[in-house]
Amino acid sequence: MTRPFLKMNGLGNDFVVIETRSGPFDPTADEVRAIADRKTGVGCDQLIVIEKSEADADARVRFWNADGEEVGACGNGTRCVGWLLMQSTGKDQAVIDTQAGRLVATRAGDRLVSVDMGPPRLDWQEIPLASAQDTASLDVALYHHADVMAPPGCVSMGNPHVVFFVPDVEATPIAKIGPAVETHPLFPEHVNVGFAQILERDRIRLRVWERGAGLTKACGTGACAALVAASRRDLVGRHATMVLDGGELFIEWRGDGHVVMTGPAAVDFAGELP
Repeated sequence: MTRPFLKMNGLGNDFVVIETRSGPFDPTADEVRAIADRKTGVGCDQLIVIEKSEADADARVRFWNADGEEVGACGNGTRCVGWLLMQSTGKDQAVIDTQAGRLVATRAGDRLVSVDMGPPRLDWQEIPLASAQDTASLDVALYHHADVMAPPGCVSMGNPHVVFFVPDVEATPIAKIGPAVETHPLFPEHVNVGFAQILERDRIRLRVWERGAGLTKACGTGACAALVAASRRDLVGRHATMVLDGGELFIEWRGDGHVVMTGPAAVDFAGELP
């Protein structure tokens, strides 16, 4: 029996999206890796499964990275799912339950979606870290290179992020630094690694090495984490446009403590898994 899917992307961060009305789907790590393989499978950064909510939400959503590991949150993926749910119901809002908590997506324009990602988690145990640290400014060298010797910040947006503030993100050797920091002993669940260059008080150039996926064109939770980390250091205010390889996201850390992400969602094509 084949299983239908949609290939979607948020600023080039791409997903295979499967809904389970045609039957339950609980993939193994090997099955996820096979689907995500860009040579022999469909190819994607993350696999997303939309399930019926057991509560009063519009859906329950699960996320897997390309390496087969299930993760709690995916910002760009949540925007895509939110858009699908709003298209199917005709409503301007979708309530989505995830492993990281309940998220609310709202229609913000033609194929534009805002997602309330909830408040950031800033305590070292919430991220989590292996030992106590000031998460606004880590007192530990994670990698010895001139571009990343300034203390980074740590934020959890339902998944762990470390954010380095670099002088020139284009010149920073992310392909070397990213995988080394991702698996550093300070991060027992591994970590997403952001490299942020402050362009203006309301504009940040950002690239993210995602755990289990590598360097992606965009990372929604990474953009949220970078804005929070920069704001905590007074490098920017409470909102900024994040300039990613795949395009721009607008992030606001509201007065009520919630982080709201606004950006596009796109459908690439439909297909069937064998």
